[in-house]
Formats: sequence, structure tokens, C-alpha cells
Amino acid sequence: MRITSLEPARCRPVPDAGFGALLTERGNLPLESVDVTAGISGLIAGVEVTQGFRNPFDVTLEATYVFPLPDRAAVTGFRMEADDRVIEGVLKERAEARADYDRALREGRRAAIAEEDRPDVFTIRVGNILPGERVSVRLTMSQPLPYEDGAATFRFPLVVAPRYIPGSPIDGPPAGDGTAPDTDAVPDASRISPPVLLPGFPGPVRLSLSATVDAAGLELRELASSLHVVEEEGHTVRLRPGERLDRDFVLRLSFDASTALQLDGRGTFALTVLPPPLQAARTPRDLVLLLDRSGSMGGWKMVCARRAAARIVDTLTPQDRFAVLTFDSVVEQAFEGLVEASDRNRYRAVEHLARVDARGGTELLEPLRQATALLGGAESGRERVVVLVTDGQVGNEDQILEQAGGALSAMRVHTVGIDRAVNAGFLGRLAGLGAGRCELVESEDRLDAAMDAIHRRIGAPLVTDLSLKDLDVEPGTVTHLGSIFPGVPLRAYGRHREGSSVTVRGTAAGAPWEERVPGVTVDNPAIRAVWARAHLRELEDRYAMGEHDLEPRIVRTSLEYGVLCRFTAYVAVDTRQVAGEGPEHRVIQPVEPPSGWELPSAAPAATFGAGMTLAAAPMAAPRMRMPSAGLSQADLDQGFAGGGGAESGPAFGGPGRGLPAAGGPVPGGPVPGGPVPGGPVPGGPVYGGAPMPAPSAPAGSWRKSGGRPTHRLESVRPQLAAELDRLNALPAPDLLYLADLGTRLAALAAFLGGNEDLEGLAHELEGAERPGADARALHDRAVEVLTALTGGASPSPAPGPGNASPGPAPQDGRRRGPFWKRG
Repeated sequence: MRITSLEPARCRPVPDAGFGALLTERGNLPLESVDVTAGISGLIAGVEVTQGFRNPFDVTLEATYVFPLPDRAAVTGFRMEADDRVIEGVLKERAEARADYDRALREGRRAAIAEEDRPDVFTIRVGNILPGERVSVRLTMSQPLPYEDGAATFRFPLVVAPRYIPGSPIDGPPAGDGTAPDTDAVPDASRISPPVLLPGFPGPVRLSLSATVDAAGLELRELASSLHVVEEEGHTVRLRPGERLDRDFVLRLSFDASTALQLDGRGTFALTVLPPPLQAARTPRDLVLLLDRSGSMGGWKMVCARRAAARIVDTLTPQDRFAVLTFDSVVEQAFEGLVEASDRNRYRAVEHLARVDARGGTELLEPLRQATALLGGAESGRERVVVLVTDGQVGNEDQILEQAGGALSAMRVHTVGIDRAVNAGFLGRLAGLGAGRCELVESEDRLDAAMDAIHRRIGAPLVTDLSLKDLDVEPGTVTHLGSIFPGVPLRAYGRHREGSSVTVRGTAAGAPWEERVPGVTVDNPAIRAVWARAHLRELEDRYAMGEHDLEPRIVRTSLEYGVLCRFTAYVAVDTRQVAGEGPEHRVIQPVEPPSGWELPSAAPAATFGAGMTLAAAPMAAPRMRMPSAGLSQADLDQGFAGGGGAESGPAFGGPGRGLPAAGGPVPGGPVPGGPVPGGPVPGGPVYGGAPMPAPSAPAGSWRKSGGRPTHRLESVRPQLAAELDRLNALPAPDLLYLADLGTRLAALAAFLGGNEDLEGLAHELEGAERPGADARALHDRAVEVLTALTGGASPSPAPGPGNASPGPAPQDGRRRGPFWKRG
């Protein structure tokens, strides 16, 4: 191994700044501020989110920020402001919006793009920010507020927590700039895995958040914030200055709701029906309890999860049957199959739960399969129930819906989310499939109240088999009606042609039940947006479960109603040229470690994977070449040929741009906290990243005398194609990048046991660091040689990470499509 020290002048410690803090001549990270302003009226909130960016560098910048939004929020507006210019965003089909953004950057114009990667995870890129310039982007949205037990909840997430990434890494350019490689199970993992700051840094982003409650017509009894200290002024609450973006903001508003039908005058309705004063019929149940014991559930979350699971077991009676499954990377059962819920068996289950601790990864698909298999042969007359206790931090949501969604829709599914930055969107989708409930527990203080609610919801609903009569609704537009549970009103949205009232029908205690609700016309455009978002969510879930012919309908609905979805994007493009050919520097904003997570203080623990990048300091990396680690033959055999860091993408710079992160992966070398050179590469999926595999050695590999392994050129062609893609993606020839490329090609040549073309090109690229080197000539030479080595067909140039056009074909012959069409 060759280790080269950094020049001390490049990375000077900041006095009293805490462990690992660094100062560079380039300044701090680009995201300066996040401002959230909410107006709450009844059961809908209108929200504006403004993100302020500043370019601390002396070159033009593209900044990327991966952030959460409420999973049911309808994003209806996007605006960019810079240099006294205001540019309104336009909603377009996603590939078209990305092409407009890339074209604007190449032409030297400012541009910004907002994309949805999950129902609650979004990405904003702002390009061609001039040195020292400030740019702000604003998102406008409407979100419905869930109402249960006499209180509405306004929940606004502030951090994207690390998610478990299963599957095997796939070839081709990465979809994004994150720390995790894309896998066959999560083809866009690099878009939902931003680097994470080490705990203990001074807050790098100014956060302001205020919520004003319109109390007109409401008897507001109480406002309560469960995770933040707030200041109240009338009906407005504000966060105190100095709060960090490391946990959800949760505000509960206690008031009495009423049954109502609101008509917006434009063909959209919102229906609320309070639970009737009935007693639910007690039906014998077959219940499977799934408890997540993965590494992300450590600390207070594991304590809460065990208590929650034990309380659920206590709801059972001897006429019920149940099973308890705990899971991480493996699934363990408390006992074989479904057993009678006798006192003895319930005691055994609670004993088993008491011994459970956090470990491993969140392999959620297999326990769901086992649960549906256990309940698949249930006797008639028994209610089939699945209860999942988890934080939901997985990246393969679509894969889970596709492979388990059909079976889950035939039984009742309740989810209990435990986290201060919970994956509420996914847990809500799972519960919605099975006409169940999703309960969120954000702190130990909330556990008892939440468990009281869960105790009542686990039982049979008050009213089932719901339908609407008298209102002429448009077929296929009414959101899922589900069932009415104790303390939980029915909330439904839809489109209608005629009618001024509706009759809700269902079955209660085995008998017909109905309630007539008169309509009231209101001037509230948010009703239309909230319906469109809920309708799009249902269509997207059906797409994820295999109905891929729905894509045109989803795009058409999104554009018609002006609501962002996975197949569309907002893009704002300035008309004025302000820079040369594209940004000279790219940075992905690292995020805070989630509050309450037991993240490592130095190197990531095994449960979070070898590839999850914990950023060692709140600053961007300077544009300088980092020395590549030397690779022994053992390293090459273990998968470091080509560089895991280069393949996964540097933490703060886009893949292939020669912009390594402070504390992030070094091109040509292993990732921090990852496998040691010469040591084994951890197998399997990880949180936030994974080591890249070694180039596959096809049959026919052999060893020369002396023991040095050799492999065929075909085994590294995918890596060479990826290098060619990244080379073509450079906005201009870059000597530092070319020098780094030479070291990676030399490593590949060594892996092959010698290759004249690769060795010759690597030797030529060494000259990139010599005075007077011709960047254009070396760049063209590298393109020429790599094109020949990859089969003679030059891949299409990609403007940057996540190019909409397919990358190199994977080894099974299939080509990667656009990442947003995963599933």
C-alpha cells in the first residue's frame, strides 16, 4: 500500500471547532438556510419551503441537496431567485425537465430542478451559481393533516435518514451523487443516500420554522410540540433559533372536527366522516407480529419497539392465534407457526421480545413473505392481521410493494413507525394496502398515548365495506375508502360531475349502516391539489406493483393538475448567460445524523455498511487531486480494481469529477470505514452504501507461473465502459481527473495480469501532472483507447450523474433505463 500525506496547509484544524473539523480555502458547504412557513386551516396546511444556497468557491458551482417533505404533500410550485431575478419553475415530464436543466448548464445559464425520488424524499439541484453569489429556491405545497382521537397532527420532516440498501451493485453510471451504489433491488440508491455529517458539529444550516393556525370556526384546545421547544405568539408557533435539521417537527392541534363534505366548485370534493358511536364486533384473529431488530433500531427505538410489541401481544385473547417474528438480515420465530394466544404462549412471546437487541440490516421483504404465508391458510371467519413495528428505513420500497403488495392487500396491515425521522411515506403505503392504520411514535414520551390508540385500532374496525351514493363521482378517482376505526374519521377525496350531497354506506356489526352528508362549496384550491397527490400516490403504488402501463396516465394527471410526481419534475431556467460551459465544481450537501440514532463517532459500524460516508467536516472539498491509494494484488482480487469510491461517487462531488470529499471515498481506494486492503469485502446489502464488487472472472481465468492471477478483458469491460461514460461527461478536459484515471487504469491492467493498451494509456496519462501537458490531447487519446477496448461503440455522452439515457449494458445483457422507472 502507498500512503501519501496531505499537505498540512490544505486542511488546517479550526481551533475549538470539535473533532474532525477542517478549514479549506474554499469555505463552507453551499446550503446556508432552510425556512419553513406553514398556514394551517382546518385539516389542510399550506406550506412554503425556502432553501438558501451560497457559493463559497471562486469557481462556478452546482449544489445538490437531498431532503424530505411530508409524504402526502402536493408540491404545486417552484421558484428560483438570484441576482434580483425571479424565475418561475415549469412542471414537465421528467426526462424533458432534466434535458432542459442540463442544456441550460452547458450554455452557462443558471438553472434549478426539483425531483421526487420517493414520496417523502426529494432532490434539488441548483447549477451555475457564481462565486460568492446567493441563490434561493422556493417550493409551495399543500398537505392534509391526519386527525385521530380529537387531534390533528402537522408533521414536517427535516432529515433523510440513512436507509438500508439491499441487492447487488449494478453496472453503468450512477443515478445520483450519493454514497451508496445503485443495486438491482434499489436502482437509484445513489440518489437517496446523501453523506452524513459526523455527530457534534456546529449547526451548518440556519433553520427557521413557523406554523400559524387559522382558528376560525374551531375551538382550539391545545397546541403541543413533541420534539422541539417552541415559542408561541397567539396562534403562531416558532422554533427557537439554533435548532438542527436532525428530526421531524411534530405539532399536535387539539380540536373537535365534524362530519363534512367540501366541494371546491371545480369538480373536486373532500369528505370527512366521524366514527359512529358503535361497538366493534370482536372477530377471532390470526395475527403475525413483525419486529424490526436491525442496526438502525438501536437505543431508545429498540426499547420502544419491544414495549410496543409486548403491548400488542397483550391485546390478544385465547380465541386468537398469533406468531412473533423478529428480523434483521435473518428472520427468527418465537415459536413454530401460529399458536393459540393462551397466557403461557403470550408469556413466552414477551420473554422472547425482551431478549431482542439491535443488529444487522433491514431485510424486510422476507419477513413479510413469511407473514403472508402463515396467514395464507387461515380459516374462514377469522380476521387476518399483520402488525409491523419498524422505523421503515429501507430503500427498496418498490421491490417490496411489487413482491408482497398483492398478498398484503388481502389482509389487514397495521404499521407502527418508531423514529424521530421515520419513513412515514412507506409505512403509510403498506398500511393503506391492507386497509389498516399507521401509527407513528417519535419519542418515548409519546409511546403510551400511541399504544392506547394502537390497542383500539388492532381490533376490528367499526364500519367496513364502504361505498358512496348520491354523488355522481368520476370512476376511478375516489381515493381508497378503507374502513372506519375507533377515533379515526374517514377521509376521502375524489372528482365528481354532479351532486351536492353524498350518502356513505357500509357494514357495522354485521348490519347495513349509512350516513348522509350535505355538501358545502368552499373556495379552497388546496382540495384539488391534495386530491391529485393522493390519486397519483395510488397510481404510483399500482405502477410499483407491476402495472407499468399506467405511466402515461400518471404523467398526464401530474401535468394537468400541476402536482409533482415521480415521472415529472419542476425546472426553472434563467434566460441570461452568466458562466462558461457548465459549473466547474459540484457539491452534494451532507445531512445531519438523525437525532436518537446511535451513529458511530469515527468509522461507520458494520450495520450501516462499509460504504456509508460520514462526512468528517461541514465543508466542501477543494478542487484538488487526492493521492490514489496503491493497490496490492490481494486488493484487486477483493474488488478494489477501478476504485470503489470512484464507482460509488465521491461524497461531495459528482461521480467521475475528481472531487473527493473530506472524509469521503478516495478515487481508486476503499471507502472510509470500509474493508481494509487485502481483507475480505463484506457481502450483502448495507445502509447508505456498499463496496463495489471485483470484476467478474469468467470461466477460463487462469494463473501464470508465480501465482499472479490473470483475467480476460471481458471481465473489466463494464468498468471501462463506466470510465468512458464519465470521461465523456466532463464539461471540459481536466488534467487532475485524467491523472487519477491513469492510476485506476493501471490497477485494472494489473488485475488482468498485464494489458498493453491499458498499460500504455495509463503511462500516457501519468503525463497529465507534468508542466505543459495538453489536456485536450490526453482526453481524446483516452476516449479513443477506451472506445476501442469497450467494443468500438462509444457510449452516449452523459451531462452528469443520473443521465436519463441508459448507461452501459449490465453483464446480463439488459440495459438500464431511467432510474425513476424502477420497479
